[in-house]
Amino acid sequence: MSLSTSVFLVGLPGSGKSTVGRQLARRLGLPFVDVDHAIEAHIGSSIRTFFEREGEAAFRDVEAGVLADIAAGPVSVVSTGGGAVLRPENRQCMREHGQVVYLRSSPEELQRRLRHDRNRPLLQVADPLAKLRELHAQRHPLYAQSAHFTIDTGRPSVATLVNMIVMQLELAGFVRTAPDAPA
Repeated sequence: MSLSTSVFLVGLPGSGKSTVGRQLARRLGLPFVDVDHAIEAHIGSSIRTFFEREGEAAFRDVEAGVLADIAAGPVSVVSTGGGAVLRPENRQCMREHGQVVYLRSSPEELQRRLRHDRNRPLLQVADPLAKLRELHAQRHPLYAQSAHFTIDTGRPSVATLVNMIVMQLELAGFVRTAPDAPA
């Protein structure tokens, strides 16, 4: 099985972009790139520390540059940060360099998944559910606008989500299966 284009996974924090992305990359035999990890390697610190020290605008500048570098690289499965869609140039970059898959989750489901996570700067607030609802209201239209495909994460297993993405890519003609070897 081979893929003719990169796959960019977008969605709110906790929607499964990294977990699903790793499995999808393994299934397709492609490299997996986590934009947040690439940013941390680029800045030499955690995103949380950089965010607190430099602010969100500086972080978004770095994020845009790292995303553009990744998009220009080899075909791969890319897990983006939850806010990557905030900048129009990022949305355009992803759509031009690959297929964008929106992993859609409800704020309530995300709050359940993230209730013990202390590494997400935007969710270190008194009412994380209210913050997730605010992020959903702000970002859902941008995810939907960016996406070639939308997959509801809800309750399916990671393997089922990967199968759903592969099926969408196959139907759209982006996945090629190797012909059977002669007998």
